[in-house]
Amino acid sequence: MALNKVEICGVDTSKLPILKEEEKKALFERIKAGDKEAKEEYIKGNLRLVLSVIRRFSNSNENADDLFQIGCVGLIKAINNFNTELDVKFSTYAVPMIIGEIRRYMRDNNSIRVSRSLRDTAYKAIYAKENYMKRNLKEPTMEEIAQEIGIEKEDIVFALDAIQTPMSLQEPVYNDGDDVLYVMDQVSDKKNREENWVEELALQAAMERLGERERYIIQLRFFEGKTQIEVAQDIDISQAQVSRLEKHALKVMRQYLFS
Repeated sequence: MALNKVEICGVDTSKLPILKEEEKKALFERIKAGDKEAKEEYIKGNLRLVLSVIRRFSNSNENADDLFQIGCVGLIKAINNFNTELDVKFSTYAVPMIIGEIRRYMRDNNSIRVSRSLRDTAYKAIYAKENYMKRNLKEPTMEEIAQEIGIEKEDIVFALDAIQTPMSLQEPVYNDGDDVLYVMDQVSDKKNREENWVEELALQAAMERLGERERYIIQLRFFEGKTQIEVAQDIDISQAQVSRLEKHALKVMRQYLFS
């Protein structure tokens, strides 16, 4: 999805206006009075917010123009439902609304088939969440959503997971300057973890075949990173003896591990 272009949906993003807080408050007073021109100006003044949100979906296969249009729908819904009397910034309220609208669009266009009952449960939870946010201007907990629609919390979580859009392992989930964390960094490799665990058990068993001195030498050499000279000084024998004992210990371990 190309997001680096200057024009999206015929809008020159480099020329989008930025509203000051005083301007936002004044416009919202006019919007509440039914001024359509004020609403239009407020929408234009927050298009950069929509643009910043759709950048989160830059690794999806969706068209940037489509996502921008859907994001604008979410922006308009946020404007229509925002309560200026509560001590919450408009952007804080609008961003989840815009993201929710884009995710709903992507779910509806998802090629992976999900059962009707799961989709119904998921959509009930989504609508309950949006209604809660309209009333309270904050996101509800899963328990609160479950109480709202009368469905078990576990069933809601399962349904929401089922309709999630597949995510690329290369998708960034956190960016702190030059330090980027990708999805693949958070995915544990169960197969390798199990293999490493088995290898560690086998290595421990092989070391148990050694005498006490040989086992100590292997511990110092390969687990603590000491040189043969340092090991010789530690156990008060010559380096030649350390070398001979080490070779014999490794031979015994290889025979056990690969026999």
